[in-house]
Amino acid sequence: MDAMVVYHSKTGHSRKLALRAAQALAIQPVDIRDWKNPGRPVLVFIVSGVYGGKTAPEVLDFARSLAGSPVRAALITSCASGREEQKDLQAALKAAGVSLLMERFTCPGSFLFFRLGRPNRADCEAAAEFATRTAALYLTPQAG
Repeated sequence: MDAMVVYHSKTGHSRKLALRAAQALAIQPVDIRDWKNPGRPVLVFIVSGVYGGKTAPEVLDFARSLAGSPVRAALITSCASGREEQKDLQAALKAAGVSLLMERFTCPGSFLFFRLGRPNRADCEAAAEFATRTAALYLTPQAG
């Protein structure tokens, strides 16, 4: 498959979402800290949280590393505050020349005692469905 699921997780929320999305696509997710540029996929799912209204620097560095590649990016986000836009990530992807898909998946994340247990099983299943549907739309079937 010409898709990749990369994630950055401080709390484990994004990791849960990435594992389930990657499983639905029958691929292995990659922690952004372990990414070694193994080639250029057609579609990259970037799974991350929003921390204090911002995207983690590691995720922004990853976005910048995609410069010059004809890749499309889809965002899967967990966010406790409800501010899931990740404008800084969108700007980094745009500056890198990456085509950011309008379709996005966002679910609540927990913080302290707010939204405990999120993302939950239903959130993970919804992320998997989003990944499957998005891959079907943007990836051409392999001849076999």
